[in-house]
Amino acid sequence: MNTLPLWVPMILISSAAYAEGIAQPPLQLAAEYQQQDASLYRVSEKLDGVRAYWNGRELLSRRGHRFSAPDWFVAGFPDLPLDGELWLGRGKFEALSAAVRRYQAVDSEWRNIRFMVFDLPASTQPFEARLRVLQQLVPSAQSTYLQLVEQRLVNDNAELAELLKQVDNDGGEGLMLRHRQSFYQAGRHQDLLKLKQFQDAEAQVVAHLPGLGKYQGMLGALLVETPDGRRFKLGTGFSDQQREQPPPIGSTVTYRYQGETSQQLPRFASFMRIRNDAPEQP
Repeated sequence: MNTLPLWVPMILISSAAYAEGIAQPPLQLAAEYQQQDASLYRVSEKLDGVRAYWNGRELLSRRGHRFSAPDWFVAGFPDLPLDGELWLGRGKFEALSAAVRRYQAVDSEWRNIRFMVFDLPASTQPFEARLRVLQQLVPSAQSTYLQLVEQRLVNDNAELAELLKQVDNDGGEGLMLRHRQSFYQAGRHQDLLKLKQFQDAEAQVVAHLPGLGKYQGMLGALLVETPDGRRFKLGTGFSDQQREQPPPIGSTVTYRYQGETSQQLPRFASFMRIRNDAPEQP
């Protein structure tokens, strides 16, 4: 792996000290966009990938699991923390998830994966300065598998809306907005925002509800519970295969919805995918 280039500011904390004793990476999480002034942010595409944290030695998932990335994949990665996303391309989440969760990596699958970097977690600089460091750091690694996510400037909210429409038409998930003068902080903050045509969230599967009619003997709906204790049914968005082999009870699923009802339940909730970053068992 590369040693730290001389031009990287000394305010970057050593990756060994930063990661020591941490089971779950201290990642910054996004809040929902609510008509904030878009000109104050850098805007990037929200990738349909798997969140990953490079601690200077290995790739970790959002929940602290180690990805079994081949040595050749991470060769040349810098010796300091990077926040990013493992990505295979638009609409390829299921194939990506299966590849990165394998107990033993399959080289042919990892050849098409990229670690798309969007931040420097250990830096104490504002985002604009962190981005300038990344614009030098990532190319200096000379790795095909390490790429920098494009961070655009927009003039106003109307231009942001047009960009969202373009990304949506191209099959993308949405947009991410990072406040240009914000500092990296673990947890959910208004300095990092997500903007999508549909909202999405996660819930835990509580029960399998039986299907009727053509779904007799299959899954009819999932009973799920949100982190704050609200329960509701997810009955749409499943393939026939998923109805035959539904997400296990206790697993976490991602669903999309359009606002909330007067009872504060998601409106038109639809299943998207199982959210699972745990590696396969040997």
